[in-house]
Amino acid sequence: MNKIFKNINLVILLVLSVFSGYGQSENNMKLWYDKPAENWNEALPIGNGRLGAMIFGNPSVERLQLNEETIWAGQPNSIAHEKALKALPKVRQLIFEGKYKEAQDLATSDIRSQTNNGMPYQTFGNVYISFPGHNNYSDYYRGLDISKAIASVSYKVDGVTYKREIISAFEDDVVAVKLSADKPGSITCNVLMNSPFDKTDPVSREDVIMLDGTSSNHEGLRGGVDFEGRAAVETKGGTAKSEDGYIAINGADEATIYISIATNFKNYKDLSVDVREKTKRLLSEARRRDFETIRKDHTDYYQKFFNRVSLDLGKTDAVNQPTNLRIKNFSDQDDPQLVSLYFQFGRYLLISSSQPGGQPANLQGIWNDMLFPPWESKYTMNINAEMNYWPAELTNLPEMHEPFIQLAKEVSETGRETAQIMYDADGWVLHHNTDIWRITGPIDNAHSGMWPAGGAWLMQDLWERYLYSGDKEYLAEIYPIMKGSAEFFLDFMIPHPEYGWSVVVPSNSPENSHGGGEGNASITAGSTMDNQLVFDLFSHTAEAAEILSKDDDFVGKLESAKEKLAPMQIGRYGQLQEWLKDWDDPEDDHRHVSHLYGLFPSNQISPFRNPELFEASKVVLEHRGDKSTGWSMGWKVNLWARLLDGNRAYKLLNDQLGLVGSDGGGSYPNMLDAHPPFQIDGNFGVTAGIAEMLMQSHEGAVHLLPALPDAWKKGKIEGIRARGGFTIESLEWEANEPAKLTIKSNLGGNLRLRTSTKLKLGDLKIAKGENPNPFFKIYPVKEPLISDKTETSKPDLPKFYEYDIQTEKGKIYTFYSK
Repeated sequence: MNKIFKNINLVILLVLSVFSGYGQSENNMKLWYDKPAENWNEALPIGNGRLGAMIFGNPSVERLQLNEETIWAGQPNSIAHEKALKALPKVRQLIFEGKYKEAQDLATSDIRSQTNNGMPYQTFGNVYISFPGHNNYSDYYRGLDISKAIASVSYKVDGVTYKREIISAFEDDVVAVKLSADKPGSITCNVLMNSPFDKTDPVSREDVIMLDGTSSNHEGLRGGVDFEGRAAVETKGGTAKSEDGYIAINGADEATIYISIATNFKNYKDLSVDVREKTKRLLSEARRRDFETIRKDHTDYYQKFFNRVSLDLGKTDAVNQPTNLRIKNFSDQDDPQLVSLYFQFGRYLLISSSQPGGQPANLQGIWNDMLFPPWESKYTMNINAEMNYWPAELTNLPEMHEPFIQLAKEVSETGRETAQIMYDADGWVLHHNTDIWRITGPIDNAHSGMWPAGGAWLMQDLWERYLYSGDKEYLAEIYPIMKGSAEFFLDFMIPHPEYGWSVVVPSNSPENSHGGGEGNASITAGSTMDNQLVFDLFSHTAEAAEILSKDDDFVGKLESAKEKLAPMQIGRYGQLQEWLKDWDDPEDDHRHVSHLYGLFPSNQISPFRNPELFEASKVVLEHRGDKSTGWSMGWKVNLWARLLDGNRAYKLLNDQLGLVGSDGGGSYPNMLDAHPPFQIDGNFGVTAGIAEMLMQSHEGAVHLLPALPDAWKKGKIEGIRARGGFTIESLEWEANEPAKLTIKSNLGGNLRLRTSTKLKLGDLKIAKGENPNPFFKIYPVKEPLISDKTETSKPDLPKFYEYDIQTEKGKIYTFYSK
């Protein structure tokens, strides 16, 4: 075999990398501050998937605001109801007659949930650690080391240096706090616990403090989640005594506080866990291990995931500033390392809020200090919940994806009842929102809630996992869910009387109003996003069946149904239409750009396959503008990356990484995304967007540096994954051009490389025609309908080179620019 394909281990011995000065120092992977947090949006998040804490770092009174992932209001329930079935034909008739406001009002009264609108995610409460006499301090430091998942605080009082280390331990499943000082006998403090729930006063039991309660009643549904928290202290030197609901620590050299929290939640339909036994067991087991052992096991577990990927864009003196100042000054100073930190912070948050066997990250991950938070921190399925998982496969965290896949399985169960009762349809349905009880009917009002395509988007997400892994066992596991979602749409969709296309009705284009009728309604038939989602669902389900060699007749139904779907259309302004009718307004700056789903996260719109749609998508983004809510700007980073415009994507990064502005969006001082208020999806969206700027693989080719901005002239990324079963072991670039690529083939088969520079050839073959990779298929999309009032042109794209390499499973290949 040609030398170009030698194992990377041999290459390293022979070649000195021009990037020998690069490396992702641990010191660069820290958020740090020179003062305590003054509010929640300055506190630092830690989590082990199940237990979350926000660290405030006040020397005199430390506050740990605590969460447990299953504390939600309410209890198992269904919101499906029969009234909807009677109203459905009339709502459809009103929509087809152009009486959108009447249709929306009827859907709100008769199709929307008649009981509740879903339950809120709720805080547990707080642990406070009060230190008498620590009001006057100096040499203050507060930090979060995301390379180890450890928060810390240090300061001086009267010549003594005090230190706190706080972890939410992955292996021991407790929050642990180590208090130490450089002078023996200096640790004197009180540990208290409280909660905003009624009837939750802490009590002392032997050497432990305990607090228990029950989640809230909400919208007529009685709270059913019983929870309990326990705290205990182990000291070296001195004493620790529990009395009157607090623990007094006196004269210790060191003290470790152990906090366990649990609930009676077993799954979405079963509340049978013995909560007291669980908290007692977790606390007892943790207390038998010292902090150093817990910390080592915690960090070892965490780094198995975190260390898979590194990103180096260079660094400047800005790294020496506190993180809040770097965020504040980001647009005005050169700070490429803040981009790397933000990228890795997103991965840190996903590892910390979405662990196998647990709940998926909700609208705030697991971090929430309220009983009734904004949007109730539910799972908003018209983008926000899906955005949380955009980095999972791409940035090499597939295990973190598992809770979201489990959610899909569960809503496919509850959604079957909803489809049957509300619409007399086969399969299963999910609307725009769900919660821990896996409700699937429409909630809120018809403006946002009358959108039955949440299940279709979920299936796109599950299909993406297969594209990265090529795992047929996984595909066989999810195929029945995909088939059930497709069965629903085959039943639910009907012909549009004006156009003849098969459409989803009633629906909307989340969460935007259109110009039809009186111009103040959202309800419609056949929004562009619905058509795109159903196209993907039918295509992917058919391909899955073919791969698994089953359901030939069903595949035929899907292929026939696809032919009846509406094509994407280009409107009078040259824009990709959001609706079947050309209602778009160039002045509309709505945060949702739902009709660009086909550009990202889907791959229906391509500069190579359908340049007219590519250009029309660009017009949409120009009309909507850049500044928006945080998650919207995160989406736009990905969209501009797919439009191959690295400088515009970088401009969106500047907007998002900057401090929260009066017009919304941006980042809080603790680097959490601002809608505002805090929503975690923006963090995850930007993490995915940064990776998309550096590598894309959605068209059957591994495209190197497709949207590299001018500002990132030199850099290196390691460990991200490409569809088709490839891992980018290392991608290095200089002078804005690829310099060296090391890539591992996990499955074997064809690898197509797309790059702006020529590669050293050897066994490389110039790519021609369709990609023969068996794990990835490009679906033809109907030709767009283009208004005769609009001129279209092919995009002005830079020159690309494409090469095919037939790879062997498990082999690593290295390429250099010519």
